Amino acid sequence: MLKIEDITYSVEGRPLFEGASATIPTGHKVGLVGRNGAGKTTLFKLIKNELALEGGQISLPSRARIGGVAQEVPSSSMSLLDTVLQADTERNALMTEAETATDPHRIADIQTRLADIDAWSAEGRASSILKGLGFDAEAQLRPCSDFSGGWRMRVALAGVLFAQPDYLLLDEPTNYLDLEGALWLESYLMKYPHTVLIISHDRGLLNRAVTGILHLDAKKLTYWSGPYDQFARQVAERRAVLQAEAKKQEARRAHLQSFVDRFKAKASKAVQAQSRVKMLEKMETITAPEDAKKVVFTFPAPEELSPPIINMEGVAVGYGGPPILKKLSLRIDQDDRIALLGRNGEGKSTLSKLLAGKLIASEGKMVRSSKLRIGYFAQHQVDELFIDETPLQHVQRHRPDEGQPRLRARLAGFGLMADQAETAVGRLSGGQKARLSLLLATLDAPHLLILDEPTNHLDMESREALVEALTEYSGAVVLVSHDMHLLGLVADRLWLVKGGAVTPYTEDLEAYRKMLLAGDDAPKEVVKAAEKPKKKASREEIMALKSDVRKCEERMAKLNEMRDRLAKKLADPELYESTRIGELETWNKKYAEVMEGLDRAEAMWLQAQERLETAEK
Repeated sequence: MLKIEDITYSVEGRPLFEGASATIPTGHKVGLVGRNGAGKTTLFKLIKNELALEGGQISLPSRARIGGVAQEVPSSSMSLLDTVLQADTERNALMTEAETATDPHRIADIQTRLADIDAWSAEGRASSILKGLGFDAEAQLRPCSDFSGGWRMRVALAGVLFAQPDYLLLDEPTNYLDLEGALWLESYLMKYPHTVLIISHDRGLLNRAVTGILHLDAKKLTYWSGPYDQFARQVAERRAVLQAEAKKQEARRAHLQSFVDRFKAKASKAVQAQSRVKMLEKMETITAPEDAKKVVFTFPAPEELSPPIINMEGVAVGYGGPPILKKLSLRIDQDDRIALLGRNGEGKSTLSKLLAGKLIASEGKMVRSSKLRIGYFAQHQVDELFIDETPLQHVQRHRPDEGQPRLRARLAGFGLMADQAETAVGRLSGGQKARLSLLLATLDAPHLLILDEPTNHLDMESREALVEALTEYSGAVVLVSHDMHLLGLVADRLWLVKGGAVTPYTEDLEAYRKMLLAGDDAPKEVVKAAEKPKKKASREEIMALKSDVRKCEERMAKLNEMRDRLAKKLADPELYESTRIGELETWNKKYAEVMEGLDRAEAMWLQAQERLETAEK
């Protein structure tokens, strides 16, 4: 297991950890969460021994292999497949030695070890990982130097996944993945055979791929069993309890102090007053937790235009050669919220650029409202900011006639306060750069806002603030994102970009997720047999179905109660002491059984609910 014991570490005099401790059981999948700048990436460096602790210690099993995505991504003439195969250093060393070894005993040892590590299936495993991350068979044979930095980051990720270290440390891996790649990674991590620590703000990933949350807050570490939503609920409950207790204690303290102030000069009450002074001195202060500063995005409201704001008939678009997309007949109104779905390379970005006016239609008719203003945000624009200039200077360039108070107010509306407003962009965090780019994209109060992966580098609070802003925004939105949580809360229309066409996707996001994980290229059409006229259900049958639903709900309530009790038990640090490993395994097994039972109970409840709804029609 990974043991973090009483660690202390500071950066430029600012303490990030003060007596922080946590225990990560072997084989657990853990999400590391905390505010931007809290020290999550620094903790990874401390675990990997890239930084020296000021106090405390971090211990791992002897000979444990730690792996993470390299900062320098490969750019060489070696093929993608060979690059990934090279990541397993033990296999490479054994294969090389096997070619020159002459001692029969050593040859036998090498062959035995190669068999133990399943070396002969390595190429197939490496190819499968690359395919999951978006590289087809042809691309896998091309050199790394053919690909851009974002794609090479995927190759680096494929390499560390293939090497299968005992402790896999991933820092925001979905930032350079599309929706399909993110879903594949989520599925892969669920089955990963060793310990995983992942820094992520992807709510779906933290709800489905991890078994615990390691929370970095106020320079301390706290381990919580269960997925992110359960963690968030428990933290909110704990915060509410502490705030209530702090409020009660403050009232009690004020009451005691009032007595002391009134009677300390009276001889007859001196003893009682002195007693209360001692009570005040002994009273341990309960400090209410600080509320997180609410992150906001303030999108300016555009005036209303007559629908449609964009209309296409038989449009084709490409980059000078054969069209990437053709026969597009689409319409966008100002109240539309559209998510673009489709595998990588099918043309989502091409469609976004066409809508934004960055590409011209080569065929067909495309009509835009004469007053239409469009805001366009793409991840590469974050990298195109002027690193030597401040956010204030960026906004000033676009609004030279506005006074500084107004410009600063615009920046504050995107969470860039006075300090950040005059900090060079090169020194801002990724999230702060993303907020500045979003501000610039919405500066003209666009009627249509096109967002290509807007949540990269945004923390959980900023993502929730973006959802709120988009919900209140009175313009049209077109979204491309790997964040299923964002898509689910914002989009009310889904367009599937596939095979050079763009068509409405009539299923929901969960159906699309299941389709991608199943490896299907398109949703299978279900051919239904001709239905016979239904006989109306009797009152007794409906009552029986309602009883089934109620029983299912009661069963789910009991299982949820059991789950919460077990989660509380598993949150006890003493349970992870070496002398109680057997007991820990028992409790983990019980927790897994309850979660499995809860899944079955929810499925039964859905079936019962559907039967009831069908009968009541």
